[in-house]
Amino acid sequence: MNTALKHWREAATLILAAGHRLGADTLSSRTPLSVSPPSGSSSARAHLPLSSRFDYDVLLLKRSAKSGFMPNAYVFPGGALDSSDFSSDWLDVFSSFSNSPNFGLRESKQLVETRPAIFATDRLKLGSPIPGEVALRICALRETFEESGVLLVLPKTEVASLEQPYHSKPYKVPQFSESELSQWRTLVNQNPTNFIRMCRELEVLPNIWALHEWANWLTPVARYGQRRFDTAFFLCCLQETPHTIQDEKEIVHFQWSTPSEILQSYQQRQMWIAPPQFYELSRMCCLPRLDDLHSFAYQRAIEGCEQWLPVTFLENEHYISLLPGDKQYPQDTSGLTEADRTPENGSALHRMRIEDSYTTTLQITIKPKYKHLLPVMEPASSQGTKSQL
Repeated sequence: MNTALKHWREAATLILAAGHRLGADTLSSRTPLSVSPPSGSSSARAHLPLSSRFDYDVLLLKRSAKSGFMPNAYVFPGGALDSSDFSSDWLDVFSSFSNSPNFGLRESKQLVETRPAIFATDRLKLGSPIPGEVALRICALRETFEESGVLLVLPKTEVASLEQPYHSKPYKVPQFSESELSQWRTLVNQNPTNFIRMCRELEVLPNIWALHEWANWLTPVARYGQRRFDTAFFLCCLQETPHTIQDEKEIVHFQWSTPSEILQSYQQRQMWIAPPQFYELSRMCCLPRLDDLHSFAYQRAIEGCEQWLPVTFLENEHYISLLPGDKQYPQDTSGLTEADRTPENGSALHRMRIEDSYTTTLQITIKPKYKHLLPVMEPASSQGTKSQL
C-alpha cells in the first residue's frame, strides 16, 4: 500500500453488470426497484419506460446505518486496500504468469506522467512485488466476495485459454456449492489473507483480466466525515446474474437493477447514491446493451483515465461540485482545494449542481478524455435529476 498518501486511503471498487437471465428464474434473479410517480406527475411515469431498453442489471449494496463512511448509501461493492492484496504469496498463485508483465494484464497507452497516482505508483519501490494494477483488482474482487458473496475467479484448468479471455463476450461466473462459498466467505471476512488460501485450495485465480479500468475518484474535502479514499473504479460484465447475499454487517441489502431504475429511484427519494455512483450510472445509460457495454469497456480501458477530485462550494444555497475541465476548477489540487472564484471566462463546464441530497443536475460541455463516455440521463419527470449536455 502507498503509505506516502497524506489525505487519502487507497481503495478499489467494482461496477458489476450482469445480463438478465432468460430461464424460469428470471424474476427471482433480479430485484427491480419499486418506483412511484413523484407528486404532480402522471401515473405513466411509474412504468419505467427507460428500463426496458436495458438487458442488464447493476449490483448496488446498501451500507449499514452504523457505517463510519456514507451510512445508508447504496454503493458499488469495494473497499480499502489491504496489505494481503500486495502479499508476495500471490506470486505462487499466479506462477503461470511469472514471466508476463503485470500478470498478463494489457498495458495502458496513457503516459506515465499523466496516469493517476493510484495506477502509476511503483509498488516495487514500496516493497511489494505485486504490481499495483494487479493488487487493485485483487482488492476489488476480494471485497466483492466479502460483501456480496459473488466470487469472480478462473479455474486454473482454464488458464491455457487466457490468450484471448474477454475479447468477445462477458464473463461466465464458475459455479461452486453455496455451503463451500459460505465457509470461505466467513474466513475471508475474518482475515483477508484467507483469500489467498482459498484460491490455492480451490485451485483458482482471481479473475483480474475480467476487470476493466473505468475511473478514479477521490473523496472531496469536508464530505462524508473524516475518511477520504482514493478509489480505482473497475467495470466487469457477467453473462448472467450470480447468486448474491449481503454480509449483514457492513452491508444490509443488495440490489440488482438497471441504471435507469436506480437513477429514477434516487430521483424519487427512495434510495441515496453518492455523486460518483450517480455520474457513472448516468454514463452507463449510453450503453443499454450488455454486449455493447462490455465491448466499449474492454476497448477503452487501455486508454487510461483521469484522476477526479471534486471541488465543492456553496452558491445560492446550492452546492456546486466541480470536476476537472470545468472553467472554475483550480489548477492546484494538492492541498485543501478551493474553486477559482475569479470572473468566469470561457464556456467549459464539468460540474454537478446539488440542490439537495436527492436532486442533482449535471452541467457538461467538455469532451471527455481518454475516449470515455459523457453521462446521459433521460428523466422520468420534470423534477429531479437532469443532464445538460
